[in-house]
Amino acid sequence: MNLIEKLGLTALHRIDPETAHGLAIKALRLGATPLPGLVTSPRLRTRVAGLSMTNPVGLAAGFDKNASALLPLSRAGFGFVEVGAATPRPQPGNPKPRLFRLSEDRAAINRFGFNNDGMEKIGARLAKRPRDMVLGLNLGANKDSDDRAGDFARVLTHCGAHLDFATVNVSSPNTEKLRDLQGAAALTGLLSGVIEARNALEHPIPVFLKIAPDLTDAEIGDIAEVALSTGIDAVIATNTTLDRTGLHGPHANEAGGLSGAPLFEKSTRVLAKMSQRLDGRLPLIGVGGISSAEDAYAKIRAGASAVQLYTAMIYHGLSLGSEIARGLDRLLDRDGFSNVADAVGTKREDWL
Repeated sequence: MNLIEKLGLTALHRIDPETAHGLAIKALRLGATPLPGLVTSPRLRTRVAGLSMTNPVGLAAGFDKNASALLPLSRAGFGFVEVGAATPRPQPGNPKPRLFRLSEDRAAINRFGFNNDGMEKIGARLAKRPRDMVLGLNLGANKDSDDRAGDFARVLTHCGAHLDFATVNVSSPNTEKLRDLQGAAALTGLLSGVIEARNALEHPIPVFLKIAPDLTDAEIGDIAEVALSTGIDAVIATNTTLDRTGLHGPHANEAGGLSGAPLFEKSTRVLAKMSQRLDGRLPLIGVGGISSAEDAYAKIRAGASAVQLYTAMIYHGLSLGSEIARGLDRLLDRDGFSNVADAVGTKREDWL
């Protein structure tokens, strides 16, 4: 983190976190944020679900909900970027305040509720995207929809021509009963509709499924079988948690999804269990609590082919992604791996 970024973070932490996030996006769009550019090496270059990535460190959905900062994000050192979530119609989300810093825990709690500009405005921005980035969209459903499963397919149909991948998000805890769609029967129907919409695109793209960390072993097994039977291309593990074990500070009991450092162990165990169930038949992307190259490396060795981060940037800045990629390169070199793909799953048993 350079001095400009450090001063900027100090200033942002003195104001409301959602306002601070909006200012951070604005600063990024105006070119006020230093950007590292391409970060890659032969060890870092990899392929996930047919996508060629300059490095395996991605930006998770939620940072740029409305795809409003695509050009600077394409220069921010990430190997891939996911924006959204987008719903068919615009929606304001849940009442404010709905984002809380847990500085003592290096964490955050949010209950946004899929606030976004809707697929038409977001799709228009995606159409003008830089072509030299791997770009995905997190698909969501409107809170008041009569057909939430159909909403995912509608967003993909509208925006798919401008994407490299799409993620089905049924694991957010902030839209009532959304997680019910993770049940085997409901999930099969939902994913079948999304895959049908994907196959109807002029250029079909990979479809990922993002799962919750608050799953039993039986539920992990059911989701693995559904993922394999429906033809999706990867699983993202995991979204935020409802667990509050061991938290400190005044916001520890706020409703919403917890992200950041406290999620690391729980999400990595779910990742390893899903990796065991899938047994190499589908790649996984590891998310949850990553704040260092060592964390990213642990996710990879637990079974992830790539990783994503977001919350740790609240405390370490946007440059964290490029720092993690460079650190990961050093760790791979230290342990004698010629490519990151060779390290995937090599320590999975430690998390089971």
